[in-house]
Amino acid sequence: MTAQGPEPDAEQAASPGEVAATAPGDTGTWRRLSAESATSSARSPGPVTGGVHRFTDNISLRARLTLIYGMLFFAAGSLLVLLNYIIVAGLLDNLNFTMPDADPVELQRRKTEFIETVLAAVTRYSVIALVIVGLLAVGLGYFVAGRALSPLHKITRIARRLSERSLHERIALSGPDDEIRELADTFDGMLERLDRAFDGQRRFVANASHELRTPLAINRTLLEVALSDPDASADLKTLGRTLLETNSRHERLIDGLLFLAKSDRELDVRTQVDMGEVVGSVLSQLSDELDKADLAVRTDLRAAAVIGDPVLLERLVANLVENAVRYNAADGEITVRSGIYEGYPAIQVENAGPVIAGYEVQGLFEPFRRASGDRVKSGRSAGLGLSIVRSVVRAHGASVNVWPRQGGGLVVTVRFPAVEQRDAAAPAGR
Repeated sequence: MTAQGPEPDAEQAASPGEVAATAPGDTGTWRRLSAESATSSARSPGPVTGGVHRFTDNISLRARLTLIYGMLFFAAGSLLVLLNYIIVAGLLDNLNFTMPDADPVELQRRKTEFIETVLAAVTRYSVIALVIVGLLAVGLGYFVAGRALSPLHKITRIARRLSERSLHERIALSGPDDEIRELADTFDGMLERLDRAFDGQRRFVANASHELRTPLAINRTLLEVALSDPDASADLKTLGRTLLETNSRHERLIDGLLFLAKSDRELDVRTQVDMGEVVGSVLSQLSDELDKADLAVRTDLRAAAVIGDPVLLERLVANLVENAVRYNAADGEITVRSGIYEGYPAIQVENAGPVIAGYEVQGLFEPFRRASGDRVKSGRSAGLGLSIVRSVVRAHGASVNVWPRQGGGLVVTVRFPAVEQRDAAAPAGR
């Protein structure tokens, strides 16, 4: 059921928007979108433009306010120095210079030299004073900007601390009734509405879990008792088996909906999990289903440390593998990988199957959507598998990419936030 081999030198060619299928013995090579590198390089800005954008994007609001204040101060100071120069020049020009027995031409020359000397000294000392006072003003402006923005820092700190379990916290900003106070009050109002909404969702999930599962469990018990009756007619047993299958489908649908509601919420458990072990455990649990499907299963499982909820992560992997089994070709194949992909812990599930257009891929994540586009026929699944995958991915701050596979099928890659761990790339299982 498991096959492995060395990595090839290059992937086989694939059409734009498709991922090349895994060749036999090629489990160790992660599938990548063939046009990804060319597209990214074509869209990357030049070094000068990119550097300017990075510089402007990295300037904080406090620094921007300080720069604006400093520029305005130096502009006003420069204007003041110019006016001071004009006023002093006018006053000195109106002074009467007298010298006994002096030649008028010599007197005018000395007057001009005196005025120029005084104006040069006034200008020099004015510029020096402007620079010194300007630097002090910039430092004071930086301090004042920090004090003025401190309420925004408080709002930011509270927003970062918030989660589903701490929506009861409020900013309750005091001070003058200004724009920042209005922003804080608006934020508090939004938190109040979110708190009520999440509380209502928790109550709904708890009530639905009881109210929906209980009657279905009773129906299943009654049908099983009826089918076990030796005096039941053949028609009655046929109808009972049909109803039992329908009841089982409804149970799967309700379980999927409740799990989807749970996975959309804040994580209750955060522990370090090795995705290689999780994938191996899931494949072991689904071994009977894989054997019945008569599919070639190839694995390359390496350690991939992830922080998250083990139950949700196991469900994520199980849904991906079950989806790959249900929507596969006759005598098809499944390739499952775990390890470090582009610097991040990741898992990848690749399967053969029907050809799926690229524009249909994102629609597969919507509830009750299937690869065939049929929202009615649901004997094999409830149509919530990939929807649950997307919710679990969001809850863990991860990302999921789905690409059509050359020749039919899908390649699903889930990348998680990096976790510091030694020997993260060491083999975890084969």
